[in-house]
This record gives sequence, C-alpha cells and structure tokens, in this order.
Amino acid sequence: MNIFEAIVIAIVEGLTEFLPVSSTGHMIITQALLGVESSPFVKAFTVIIQFGAILSVVILYWKRFFRLNQITVSDGNIMAGMSAHKRGQTIIRRFLYKFDFYWKLLIAVIPAGVIGILLGDYIDALLENVTVVAVMLVVGGFFMLFVDKWFNRPSQDQSMNWQRALKIGFFQCIAMIPGISRSMATIVGGMGTRLSRKNAAEFSFFLAVPTMAAAAGYKLFQLLKDPVSSDMLKDNLILLVTGNVVAFIVAIFAIRFFIDFLTRYGFKTFGIYRIIVGSLLLALIFSGADLSI
Repeated sequence: MNIFEAIVIAIVEGLTEFLPVSSTGHMIITQALLGVESSPFVKAFTVIIQFGAILSVVILYWKRFFRLNQITVSDGNIMAGMSAHKRGQTIIRRFLYKFDFYWKLLIAVIPAGVIGILLGDYIDALLENVTVVAVMLVVGGFFMLFVDKWFNRPSQDQSMNWQRALKIGFFQCIAMIPGISRSMATIVGGMGTRLSRKNAAEFSFFLAVPTMAAAAGYKLFQLLKDPVSSDMLKDNLILLVTGNVVAFIVAIFAIRFFIDFLTRYGFKTFGIYRIIVGSLLLALIFSGADLSI
C-alpha cells in the first residue's frame, strides 16, 4: 500500500463509518478498484484508522460528550443540613447522576461486548465472506426504504433512559453481521424506542466511541503482542498516522452532513444507495473478481 492508496481508503472510512451504508462494503470495493492486495497490514490499517473516525465524534460533540452534571451550591447547602446517613445516600445518587451519560453508554455497549466475546471467531469468519456483505447491503437497503414509515413516530419524551439504551445496545448486535451497518442498526433501534431521527443518530455516534474503541483497541493489542505484526506497524507508521488524520477530518464533515440530511429527508436515499452498492459488489463477485479480505 502506498500513501495515495492509504489516503483514498481513509477518505472512504471517514465518509462511511457513521453513515448507514456499511463501511465494510465500501472498503472492499475501494480495495478492489485500487488493486490493493489484502495483506495483513492492509487489514490492520482498516481497523486502526477507525481511531481517527472515533476522535471526530469526541471533538465534534466534546461539550456534550464531556458534560458532567454538576452539584450546585444550593445542593451543597441542602446536604449540609442532612444527617450523615442521608448525606451519604445523596452523594451516591448525585455521583450516579453526574455520570449518567456514561452509564447509558456502558449499558448500551454491554450486549455487543458479550456477543463479541462469545461469537468473535464466527463473526470474523463472516467478515471475510464478501458475499454475505453484499447480500446484507441489498437486504438492508430495501429495509431502509420503509424505515421512516415504520419507525418515525417520535414521542414527546426524548430523554435517554437505561431501557432505551439497552434496546439500542441489542440492535447494535445485529450490525455484527457484516454489511448491516452499525450506524443503521443503532439509529433504527433508537427510532424503535421513539427517539427522533436526529436524537437517535446522535446517540448512535456517541455509542460508536466506546464500541469501536474497544473493538479496534482489542485488535491493535493482538497485533502488538506479536513481534512480527508489531514491527509491521512500526515500519508503516507514516501510513497509519496519515490514515487516521484523513479519516478524522473527513468524518467530521460526514457527520455534519448526515445529521442535516437525515433530519430533512430520512433514510430512503441511503436505502437506494445501499442497493446499488450491494448490487455492484454481487456483480463483481459473479464476474470472478478477487474480493477476498
């Protein structure tokens, strides 16, 4: 892989990671069109540059991502008049409330974490099956043609509670089937709990940070444990840094575009696009093109 190919693949990663179109499918097509050999480094590269995409969410939503509900001065005065026992109970409740946002993310991550641990090898095997990716792109595309009709019924209460977080977490497990799209699954899951499209999409972005960081971090840890793989990463450090920087910049623009587009127009356009991309993949497969990953 040369620097040009690394930049192109990183652009594709940044554009598609948070859109409901499956970044995996787009990576496969991009590598095929560029003629990039699916070497161990290329596989590692496509995983590691996810850190750049993750960072884009943290930076773009940093005020909300690092927002901690604070105890006010009046709260402190009220607690001063309490007994030691009640004061302790209040402090615990306030502590839990202060980190409420992170508890919800943790709850939503748990289902995928459990499934990933139990079925990790099976999921990796599916990931290498390009036909599965292509078929799921098409199937998911047809599903998305009707998402707005079936799920777009937002309630007055748009707060994120633990029940909503857990349901979205279970929907995220569906995205372990390659080609489904983590973004699509979690946004639809959010809308299924009667969140608005915008709020469902934003929580999907937030949830991507711990989910993708854990998955990418685990794979990076496995690579670094092996001396050969570790040396491979060190020898290609410039490509890795470039890829992360490009993915970071492109993802920021992609997220901003997606939120605005989704709020205005819904999912139908993305559904049509997925059908086209999946059909292209199937056409390449049946034409005998080597799309192994």
